[in-house]
Amino acid sequence: MAKKADFDYIWTDKKRTLFGLPISFTRYFLTETKFITRKGFLSLVEDEMDLYKVTDKKLVLKFFQRIFKCGTIVINVKDIDTPIKEIKSVKKPREVLAMLDKQIDINRDKYNIRGRDMIGGGHHVHPGDVMDAMDHEDMDHDEHY
Repeated sequence: MAKKADFDYIWTDKKRTLFGLPISFTRYFLTETKFITRKGFLSLVEDEMDLYKVTDKKLVLKFFQRIFKCGTIVINVKDIDTPIKEIKSVKKPREVLAMLDKQIDINRDKYNIRGRDMIGGGHHVHPGDVMDAMDHEDMDHDEHY
């Protein structure tokens, strides 16, 4: 398991529960290139999302979340495992969304892609995705026989 010193976090918070208190076993981490969700207490599950794969995002401010200055950010991602990621009930959601926007743009510039490049047939392949794409093609190919 990774220790906090293994990552340079730009932002981190816990999912908020009743009354906006961070009494939850879900924690969110934003790094320069990834968004990580860690769930669990004794057994942990981490889900990573590459920021350059984000295609759309929206802010959801439910009544009871707004009372406690919390909100949920819903992100659509070009990802097989988690195409929709929810950053549920975090403090200062507009500030978090602004941080995400900034890092998403930095990462898209780094790989010279825009959100429209990932929609439809024009899929940009990142060097780390080559093996994933080849594995996926093999699965599709095998299903036809």
